[in-house]
Amino acid sequence: MRSPVLKRLLDLVVAIPAFVLTLPLQAVIAILVASKLGRPVLFRQERPGLHGKSFELVKFRTMLPVDPDRGQVDDESRMTPLGAKLRATSLDELPTLINIIRGNMSLVGPRPLLVRYLNRYTPEQARRHDVRPGLTGLAQISGRNAIAWNDKLALDVEYVDRRTLMLDVRILVATARQVVRQDGITAPGHVTTTEFMGTAVGQESGP
Repeated sequence: MRSPVLKRLLDLVVAIPAFVLTLPLQAVIAILVASKLGRPVLFRQERPGLHGKSFELVKFRTMLPVDPDRGQVDDESRMTPLGAKLRATSLDELPTLINIIRGNMSLVGPRPLLVRYLNRYTPEQARRHDVRPGLTGLAQISGRNAIAWNDKLALDVEYVDRRTLMLDVRILVATARQVVRQDGITAPGHVTTTEFMGTAVGQESGP
């Protein structure tokens, strides 16, 4: 699906009804997050989008704030049971539908990672920013956070090269199955994922 107009139409046809229909559920989650984690209810962070241009990603908070006095200094110590459940079911991502409606993101594409990763990519890996980032993508249905960074980024670039309407539909269907099974939510030994530190010379994954 090389036509950006067709892809944008698909995003709006799916994201707008999904956002409206899930508003009652989002209200319940917002109340739970406020009562268990406190305010703010939403997590907001700058992420690189199309061509590396930054936008504000929005999702439900799943972690407690950093507080060295209470030992809340890393993901493991800050994660809450409610947050873990929201991540496992991907319900924390419901507000991200706003990013799709605004045009910052697409339903399918490479996941928006951290701004500080931008100067760590190889030129080939940086091609993941040739399309809008997605709520889900080829890497997410191929192992999500359980696969190595080099493999994950290679799958992102593969999506850029292979993207079609049928591939997007297949990824969306596979994502729904994966959410039900709750596969690949975390990296081995971590409550979220490891940090991408860059690809060593000679270690970049092949096509």
